[in-house]
Amino acid sequence: MEVLRAVRRFRVADAAMRHRAQADMHINETDLMAIRHLIACERQSRVASPKDLSEFLNISSAATAKLLSRLTASGHIRREVNPDDGRAQRLFATQSSHEQMRHALSGTHEQLMQVALELSPDHQVAVVNFLDAMSAIAMMPHPDTLVREASTGATPGGEPASD
Repeated sequence: MEVLRAVRRFRVADAAMRHRAQADMHINETDLMAIRHLIACERQSRVASPKDLSEFLNISSAATAKLLSRLTASGHIRREVNPDDGRAQRLFATQSSHEQMRHALSGTHEQLMQVALELSPDHQVAVVNFLDAMSAIAMMPHPDTLVREASTGATPGGEPASD
């Protein structure tokens, strides 16, 4: 079906764009996802925490700690103590990361925005519904995973069932 072939072509092109950004910024895919998430949070006037980032990336708190140390040392993010409680961390992409991301995407975002704006409102709704349905299916656990979890007593996500 041509629609699914177009989705695959877009996924390949999107992956190539992310790989170029990773190479330009000298970071790996998880690092890029983290930085993009922090920038998105900032644009929405939300403050990200290590827990938020762990949940977004679907990684452990230990992996998140290593990620944050690496990105802080490389100058891609900065951490601040939350002034409300004096303990929790708030995470921000550095100005340098914002600039590197803008340079790495070099106008691509604006061009993608223009293509989306050229769709009629009805077509935008149809595309959103289609992509949301495709995303929901892609996020579903594989049936083999569910069978393994059931046979080991684990809950979805691999955690042991609690009694």
